[in-house]
Amino acid sequence: MMKEAAFIKRSSGSHWVGDGFPVRTLFSYHDIAAEMSPFLLMDYAGPVDFAPTSERRGVGQHPHRGFETVTLVYAGGVSHRDSSGGGGTIGPGDVQWMTAASGLIHDEYHCADFARQGGPFEMVQLWVNLPAKDKMAAPGYQGLTADQIPTVALPQEAGTARIIAGRYGDTRGAARTFTPMNVWDLRLQAGRTLSIDLPAGHTTALFVLRGSLQIGAHTIRAAELAIMQREGTQLVCDIPEEAVVLLLNGEPLNEPIVGHGPFVMNTQQEISQAIHDYNSGKFGQIVH
Repeated sequence: MMKEAAFIKRSSGSHWVGDGFPVRTLFSYHDIAAEMSPFLLMDYAGPVDFAPTSERRGVGQHPHRGFETVTLVYAGGVSHRDSSGGGGTIGPGDVQWMTAASGLIHDEYHCADFARQGGPFEMVQLWVNLPAKDKMAAPGYQGLTADQIPTVALPQEAGTARIIAGRYGDTRGAARTFTPMNVWDLRLQAGRTLSIDLPAGHTTALFVLRGSLQIGAHTIRAAELAIMQREGTQLVCDIPEEAVVLLLNGEPLNEPIVGHGPFVMNTQQEISQAIHDYNSGKFGQIVH
């Protein structure tokens, strides 16, 4: 049975995160949390050109608890440090998968080389929810370079998929995840048809960065997100023009979501505890 598009989501505006990330929020836990579970939020930064600078551009220290942040760089470069000792610099094709879980503080800046040179900048940041039993797990950091992310050919010469997380056939993604999910970077060929099988009952969404997709009567263009119905297992899209697409697919958690800014838990009491723990210094500090 083929999957059908449920609705198309666009950002209603843009805002700056710090002075380095001009973002459009495609969804958050405030609007379509149930439909997108286990994904909580998606920010699309760029595409934009930055002038060369000797200043640090980005966002300073801030906390997280209860979920993971996943940063995918398409152009430019980002450096990250956190209070669990994780950190690194990622460039085009690289992915940073940070598990905040029980809590940490981190900062994110344009990497020094990119800031000095300037140029095009484009990235996506996802927030991925953790199940209740893992929200207080130890923090962690996975720095996934492009050469660690396997690429597979799609059927019918439709293009290629980089398997960041999850599994395609016998190919396993580079990232470790707490619950079943697929995060794939698709590069699709004009005039072809994408046809892939996905797990029944899971959330599926397609974000178009470049080009367009045709799903039934729906045309999905750049900076638009198609949320699919959970029924069916076969995803079929026509590819009118060459496209870059991020596929998100995962098992819904079906647990309560209570969020307050950078904290996402299951109850209001847990949010209050997170705020108290952060204010008490229990999230540690970034070691310079």
